[in-house]
Order: sequence, then C-alpha cells, then structure tokens
Amino acid sequence: MKLVAGTAVVEDVETFVAGLPDGSPETAVQAFDAEYVAGREHLAAAVKHADRAFDRGENVASDRAVEVLLYAAGRRQIREALAMGVAAGEQAVVVVVAGGDEERAAAAVAAFLDDARVLAADEPGGAGVYGDRETIREFFDVGDAELDAAAGDLAGVVRERVALLDVEK
Repeated sequence: MKLVAGTAVVEDVETFVAGLPDGSPETAVQAFDAEYVAGREHLAAAVKHADRAFDRGENVASDRAVEVLLYAAGRRQIREALAMGVAAGEQAVVVVVAGGDEERAAAAVAAFLDDARVLAADEPGGAGVYGDRETIREFFDVGDAELDAAAGDLAGVVRERVALLDVEK
C-alpha cells in the first residue's frame, strides 16, 4: 500500500473521483478527506480487511476501492461512508493506492493532485492521527470514556472500528 498526501480543489466530486489515476485493474485507488484519517495504520487496516473480504467472497461493494472506503469509515452503507471521502471545495486529501503497480499509480496520483507527495512508510508521525481529532471523534462516535479506556489512543479506537465491521456483517 502507498499513501499519497496533498491538496485538491474539487469542483465536482464525481469528476474528481473518475479522474483519479488507477494504473491498472488490480490497483485500488481511494481518496479520503485527510481530516477523517487516523493515521497510516487506519488505512492499512482498511485495505487488509477489504482484501480479505474479496478473497473470501464476503465483500459488500463490487469495487475494491469502495470496499476500502467502507472499512476505513467503519460502515456498511456506502452513502454514510462517503462522508469520509472528498467533498466539493479545497481540502487536504490522503489517497490510498493498493495492489498492482503501486509505485507507478502513486506517482500518477501525486501528479494529479496539487502539492502532493508519496508518503514514506516510515515517515515520522505516520502512525499518529493525520486528521482533526475532533472530526475523527465525532465521525467514529468516540466518547470521552472510550478514549480514556484506550489511554487516549484515538487511532487505536478507529482501527478497532475497522476490525469490528467484519462482526457486523
């Protein structure tokens, strides 16, 4: 999996998503509003669970990138999960590139976005929260008691939501 971070000015969401380079049929490319992303491991867990769902024939979406979005959002309903995707306007984005020729696809995505770069796997802070803590807490419905029980590890709580989606099927 490769992550590309940058900014995007999205005039029309459908046009933006359709224009995202994917490189090959084996490559899943999914863009997220960076405010909702709780670190590299959050998205890595979503990719892992989506791949497993496809391998087992338990996928909800017919498109692998959409399945990644569902897991990342911790939701079974595409309409609800789309809140975590890009919206109209200028925003920071993180794009997941998974499968196929990831190097080539990630480079194409970086060229497509404004002010973008492929994030190194060992980049400092990569395991932390990329987005806005309050946005993430609200989207994933993480209350004070749950956050306290997790010793303040918001990214860990979000990864738990990703894993629990398999239980909710």
